[in-house]
Amino acid sequence: MTDALDTASEARPGRASARRRGTGRAGAALAPYLQAAPMALVFLIFFVVPLAATIAVSFWQYTQYSIEPAFTAQNYGDVFYGCVANLPQLCTTFLTYLSTLKFCLSVWFTTLVIGFTIAYFLAFHVRTLKVQVICFLLCTIPFWTSIVIRMISWIPLLGRNGLVNQTLMSMGLIDAPLEGLLYSDFAVILALTHLYALFMVVPIFNSLMRIDPALIEAARDAGASGAQTLRFVIVPLARPGILIGSIFVVTVVMGDFLTIGIMGGQQIASVGKVIQTQMQFLQFPLAAANAVILLAAVLAGVWALLKLVDIRKEL
Repeated sequence: MTDALDTASEARPGRASARRRGTGRAGAALAPYLQAAPMALVFLIFFVVPLAATIAVSFWQYTQYSIEPAFTAQNYGDVFYGCVANLPQLCTTFLTYLSTLKFCLSVWFTTLVIGFTIAYFLAFHVRTLKVQVICFLLCTIPFWTSIVIRMISWIPLLGRNGLVNQTLMSMGLIDAPLEGLLYSDFAVILALTHLYALFMVVPIFNSLMRIDPALIEAARDAGASGAQTLRFVIVPLARPGILIGSIFVVTVVMGDFLTIGIMGGQQIASVGKVIQTQMQFLQFPLAAANAVILLAAVLAGVWALLKLVDIRKEL
């Protein structure tokens, strides 16, 4: 009997340690989920829930005086009303998307050229880290002010009696003020490029800083010119940064309505401005349907960009 009790007492510590090991394994397995839980909760509250609400509202019925939570697909039909019947003539919705796509591609190209040039200069022509940080902070100075202030600051420069026109007239280069500087496609593209160029600079600069200088030296030793080194060595290695910057710029410009409205003089159509107008007239289900379609178009563009580069592999 005594031997049995001794044997049981000796077995208990082993069982307790096994339980502790099992608890430790469970805690280790749950640790990553617990660490991600706060950010997942924020993502759920501020992204998933509003998106689900938008999708739900897009199927509601509405009249001039009321909104009813009844399921209908009529809102999506209203968005594309006449688009198929009037082919090959484009309907208003298609024309609006083409106008938005025009601004998106134009701003993407200008921000890519400017962003890559600035990032290349900071990465390969600024030698010390201290100067690189100072120059990079100078690029962020415009973000210290409101986006509205930065946008409106172009009006005194580009207006009919603005600084640009006055300077050109005083130099004798033009006889009358240029009308196309403000409230035009040029003004919209200029303002959008100014606002979002930094979104292209940061990821490209990050990719360029990761390039081993020995690769560039090897290309030069092999007889490659500067243009060939840029094309076949630097640009391919900078593709992840270019892709990330492109996604930032494309997604922001596609939904922009404030810049297009102000710099275009409320005369240029865009999808974001259509949604804003529908919300002002309390047509929330129709605006929600337009927002869902715009989201699908943006996701399709991002998917196409991700097909060009395997971002997980490159990073």
